[in-house]
Amino acid sequence: MKKSQQAYIYAALSVMLWGTIPTAFKIALSELSIVTMLGITTLVSTAVLFFIMFLTGKLCYLRQTTGRELIWSALLGLVNPVGYYIILLTAYSRLPGQVAQPINMIWPIILVFFSIPLLGQRIPARSFLALAISLAGVYIIASQGALLSPGRSDALGVMLALISSVLWALYFVLNVRDRRDESVKLFTSFMFGSVYMLILMASEGSFTEALSFKGVAASVYCGFFEMGITFWLWLKALQLSKTTDRVSNLVYFAPFISLILLHFIIDEPVYYTTPLGLLLIIGSVLYQNRKKRA
Repeated sequence: MKKSQQAYIYAALSVMLWGTIPTAFKIALSELSIVTMLGITTLVSTAVLFFIMFLTGKLCYLRQTTGRELIWSALLGLVNPVGYYIILLTAYSRLPGQVAQPINMIWPIILVFFSIPLLGQRIPARSFLALAISLAGVYIIASQGALLSPGRSDALGVMLALISSVLWALYFVLNVRDRRDESVKLFTSFMFGSVYMLILMASEGSFTEALSFKGVAASVYCGFFEMGITFWLWLKALQLSKTTDRVSNLVYFAPFISLILLHFIIDEPVYYTTPLGLLLIIGSVLYQNRKKRA
């Protein structure tokens, strides 16, 4: 089998698994508190990332980590997984999954605006148009089937979903400035994130919370497939692909898979405005990322 074919298989697996996450989020949040759910998910993700590093022979890189890099990872761990996921999961707890996930997907547009002060890059004019289009998509999705009746969605939930996209874009830019191996960076930030979550769980009484099997199972599932195994599959796809652009664009199928699963597994009604707004957001991101013709 050609490397390009393998790349598409790895990418397709990643997209399908990511497409299941909103449903798993909603199931876990219906059974557990946000702190308990995120604590379980973070601990599982950290263990999975450590195991992946072991299998790929990258544990030796941990010994090369300097004290300054550890401090940097400790700071990044506050952004992701702690800050980012607490805000994102709070948005999921207040909104339908089909609303929270697409709004979170505008982060590539926001990323461009962060690149000015943090990476010293210039903003192309099309970025402002792309942002306007994506925000129009957010409005359409948030209307939940009532375009002429704004405010149907929980306003705080929509705001939190937008803030989560800002945090993810910030994390991405800060992560780019760290030149270490990707798996090392992710593992060390999640390692510190696990410590932070254990402290939060102790302070919130999570260790005395009544746990349901369904809630724990859904949280463990998210730990495996939100940042764990799926991260490794996605990296493999990018490594094997001749042109990463084509593979990367496959990720935009995930929200449509999510819509189907949310509808059939947790009976979430699909509003006609969701795919419409989603197409606008995806279109704006693709327009933003298009290469200039020579």
